[in-house]
Order: sequence, then structure tokens, then C-alpha cells
Amino acid sequence: MSAEGDSFDGPPPFLMHPLALIRSLRPHQWVKNIFVLAALVFALGEVGVDAASQVDRIERVLVAAAAFCLGASAIYLVNDVMDVESDRLHPEKCKRPIAAGEVSVPQALVLSAGCVAGALWLANASTPEGGDNVMAVVGIYMVSNLLYSLKLKQIAIVDAFLIALGFMLRVTAGAYAAAAPISEWLLLSTLFLALFLAFCKRRAEIDLLGEEAASHRKNLGQYTPAFLDQATGVLAACAIITYSMYTVDEETAAKFGEDNHLVWTVPFVVFGLFRYLLMVTRKEAGGSPTKVLLGGDLIFAVNGVLWMAVVASCLFAIG
Repeated sequence: MSAEGDSFDGPPPFLMHPLALIRSLRPHQWVKNIFVLAALVFALGEVGVDAASQVDRIERVLVAAAAFCLGASAIYLVNDVMDVESDRLHPEKCKRPIAAGEVSVPQALVLSAGCVAGALWLANASTPEGGDNVMAVVGIYMVSNLLYSLKLKQIAIVDAFLIALGFMLRVTAGAYAAAAPISEWLLLSTLFLALFLAFCKRRAEIDLLGEEAASHRKNLGQYTPAFLDQATGVLAACAIITYSMYTVDEETAAKFGEDNHLVWTVPFVVFGLFRYLLMVTRKEAGGSPTKVLLGGDLIFAVNGVLWMAVVASCLFAIG
């Protein structure tokens, strides 16, 4: 979709403010790439790995996370170009740089191409010698998200599963970069958590837009509040069960030793899901998981810090 000839095109590219270009990358959304670090966090608990190898693992996983940041920004730019007209009618999305005319369509597409090249280069650099190819995972992530932006986001349920696929690919890439095995329970937990967040976001969007929801995006007209309420409840339960199974799995116990206390992180996961669900039903920031993760809700943030503290104590207890 082109904005050419529209009054929102704004000034020519050479007059664009650098901050507008940075905002068009949606750097606040990069917090989602913390999932790339998931396999690394738990791989650090592996017994018998020397310090030098652990440092090498950390470096590769951080580079892989950076690759996902650029890859995500590349698709955000394309998505905002495709949705520029509908975004201008949205009460919140109209403030995005492209919709507001702060960044031109040609400039956004050039920046997107640069992000793609950077993402693939970083992904290749994060691939361990003789290990699984991180670049292939990042490539699949960008292609699936491009298909999402072009068409598939308009199909109910398919849109949520593509979002969940992105999070599973993040976890997979992190494991590849760390040269660590992937727990099936961890992947399943990621799947259900991502679906939970995706459906919560759809619920919040319907609440925000009301009867005009379908006019902003076709898939919103296919969802009903009753379905979304049922789906989020089921998915929250599935996420809790699969995460709990991960903490007590034999493979996890082997990494953390006989004194594995990772099960004590389960209450914080349960609390976090319920707290987020409460915010969705009360129409408080449920439409933006990123805002909540970045401290939009103090109680949720404190709970997250406590979860990380317990995980860290489990790691430091190994020895």
C-alpha cells in the first residue's frame, strides 16, 4: 500500500529526524527477544562446562538476539507501510512514524532492507562452528512474519499461531547459538504462552475499538469476546502445566543437579499469568504485552524480578 500523493507523506527523506527513524524500528518491541536468551539461561546450569565455553555461549546468544531485533524491525517497517492507511484511522497506531508522515515509505523500505541484511549477517556470526544454522532460523522468522504482514494476519487463529511460531523460533535460535539441547517442555510452554499473549492482545483490541474493530482489521471481526475469554483461560492453564513439567523434568534435573529447586519458580509464573489476565479483563494495558514487560504494571514487574532472582539462585547453587 502506498502513501504516495497523500498529505501525510510529510517532508522529503533527507529532512527526516533521526529519532523518527529509530522509533519506526519499534525498539521497545525488542524486549520480546528475551526469549532468545531462554535456552542460554537454563543451559548455564549444565554441569561440567568450563568458564571459557560459557562466555563463548553468552556472546553467541547475545548476537543471535541482536539478529532477531533487526529482523523484527525489518518486518515492522514493512507492516507499517502495508497498514499506513488503516493505522491513520486507529486511535493509537496513527502516532507511528510512517502513519504520521514522519518517515516516508521509500525511506522505510530502504531501512527495512538494511535491517534484513544486518539480521542475516549477525545470525551467521552467532552460529557455532559445526553447529545448527542460526541464520536459517532467523530467515524463516522473517519470511513467516512477512507472510503475516502481507496477508495471513487477516485470518483469525492463523494470525495467533504465526505470532507463536515467532517466539518458538526465538527459543530455537537461542539454543542453536548456545549449542544446547532444546527441551520439548520449554518449547511447548513457549507456544502456549505466546498464544495466550496473542489472544489477550486481540481481546484488548476489540475492547478498544468496539464496533469499529472489523473495519480496522478483518480478523478482529472474526473473533468474539466469548471465544477469546475461553481461549486465554485454556492457554494459561496449558502454559502453567508445561512450564511446571519443564522444571521437574529429568533432563532439567540433570542440568541443575540433585538440589534442583527450579520448581519454586512456578508460583511466580502462575501469578504473572493471572496478573496479566486481570489487566486484560480490566482493560489495563492488555493490548500491549511489551508495555507491561517494560514496567507498565509495578506488581507484574516486581513478580518478574522475583522470578529471575529465584532462577539466578538455582544457577548459583550449582557446584
